[in-house]
Amino acid sequence: MNISVKSDYALQAIFDLALHPPGEPVKIADIARRQKIPQKFLELILASLKQGGFVESRRGAEGGYRLAKPAGEITVGEVLNFVEDRKKTARGAPAPFADLWKDVDEAISKIVDYTTFAELARRWKQSQSRYVATWQI
Repeated sequence: MNISVKSDYALQAIFDLALHPPGEPVKIADIARRQKIPQKFLELILASLKQGGFVESRRGAEGGYRLAKPAGEITVGEVLNFVEDRKKTARGAPAPFADLWKDVDEAISKIVDYTTFAELARRWKQSQSRYVATWQI
């Protein structure tokens, strides 16, 4: 599956916000630095995600972006479909590949349409905690 750089950055931005406590605004500069996304491009992406109802913004010194709904209610597939403006359509592949591509699309959808950002954040935190060094004296 190929996704655009814009979609990749949008997913990373939503993921970054999902790692923070609900309702806590996160500054664009902080997301850009952590996720290695050009800040100007991230500003455009977050503005688009705001229009899509995925994020909210708050102005001011204590402002920033936060998820518009719980991370458990936002799926990877929803974000991809919004950013890529995808419609579920059949590929124009000639037989014998038409059924194969349909199966591939369905398999991908089964994963991304049911994977929430809360699940991704949980898995990430769990994988990171496995590698924490423990020092005993």
